[in-house]
Amino acid sequence: MTTVKLMRAIRVAEFGGPSVLKLYSDIPAPSPGQKQVLIRIYACGVNPVETYIRSGSYARKPALPYTPGSDVSGVIEAVGDGVQFLQTGDRVFATATETGGYAEYAVASEDAVHRLPDSLDFCQGAAIGVPYFTAYRALFHKAHAKAGETALIHGASGGVGIAACQLARAFGLKVLGTTGTVEGMELVLKNGAHQAFNHRENDYVSKIKEATNGQGVNVIVEMLSNVNLDNDLQMLSYGGRVTIVGCRGPIEINPRDTMIKESSIIGVALFFATQEETAECAAALFAGMEAGWLRPVVGPKYPLEKASLAHEDIINSPGAAGKMVLMM
Repeated sequence: MTTVKLMRAIRVAEFGGPSVLKLYSDIPAPSPGQKQVLIRIYACGVNPVETYIRSGSYARKPALPYTPGSDVSGVIEAVGDGVQFLQTGDRVFATATETGGYAEYAVASEDAVHRLPDSLDFCQGAAIGVPYFTAYRALFHKAHAKAGETALIHGASGGVGIAACQLARAFGLKVLGTTGTVEGMELVLKNGAHQAFNHRENDYVSKIKEATNGQGVNVIVEMLSNVNLDNDLQMLSYGGRVTIVGCRGPIEINPRDTMIKESSIIGVALFFATQEETAECAAALFAGMEAGWLRPVVGPKYPLEKASLAHEDIINSPGAAGKMVLMM
């Protein structure tokens, strides 16, 4: 008779506030199926999207009860049939799981799991998934950013922001970053931005225009479009592109602002990436890890039992500083 391994995991039985995140210590650990692996999780990144899903306000709702989390890192515990490129004992990070990442074990599809170089620890591994894949998709698949262009990363000190700064810098763009705190500005300058601006200052828009000699920026990666989109359209160059990575409500804009510059507003959703796009992104990111410019910045760390506090803090913190991580 085989005994089923039990694990600690967060379960959500109803949509609602952070308090619906409940810790259980008697959840049966999942088993990998065809082309799947079982990961022993050491850390899991916390993303804003997980708070929207939990609240029930997100377009895609999981079947209840469920375990949140996608950005896990850890060691492969077991492999299912048909797995080709991974084996037990490999250090890995994942961009998606089948069973949820706020847990000690998760099953993931082999194509969502990537090797973690020894140069990065598990907390850094948990900070790669959604942020770096989203930043790459926004900059290169959606905005078609090119070396020599100027990119403005709006909200540059969070997980996606830091990733976008490092990527844009490595690919030869001039990088401008905005944050809401002095610490955030220092962090952004250490991670690829050529210049940093405080978006809480009233005149930050004119300062950014000055930094581009009045030409405007070619690409904007926007984390809070319900606050910034109107300003973004003023800051773009001719043919400029704003990629919408985050939004927490509606905003009023004047579409004429897009006409006079033939500018574009482009939505970004990692969910729609094709296998080819994901593979391209994974290869670019692995090259960055090997070369040393891809260095995730880990922000606040929480034990698994404090998941509900992490969900409160990620939405209400005054200024992000790196990627928020849960520790198993």
